[in-house]
Amino acid sequence: MLVLSRKTNEALVLEDGAIRIVVLSIQGDQVKLGIEAPRSVPIMREEIYQAATENQRAADSVSPEALGSFTPSRPEDPFPQAKPKSR
Repeated sequence: MLVLSRKTNEALVLEDGAIRIVVLSIQGDQVKLGIEAPRSVPIMREEIYQAATENQRAADSVSPEALGSFTPSRPEDPFPQAKPKSR
């Protein structure tokens, strides 16, 4: 791991300048970063990335045959029409 110190408005550059990370502000133990990158580069918080990876692994472990058991049964008429009231 590379460890660098940066002050507010200082930046890091990755991928020959294609990605730029700027320290926007520091307040107590919270640091706000700005990230400039091409739209093709996915950027997400680590905890979201880990959850998405775990979900994908779980989805990949289910066989297509097993998915058939999750097909919900359909009711006869999913949108029953109200009967007109007689006067």
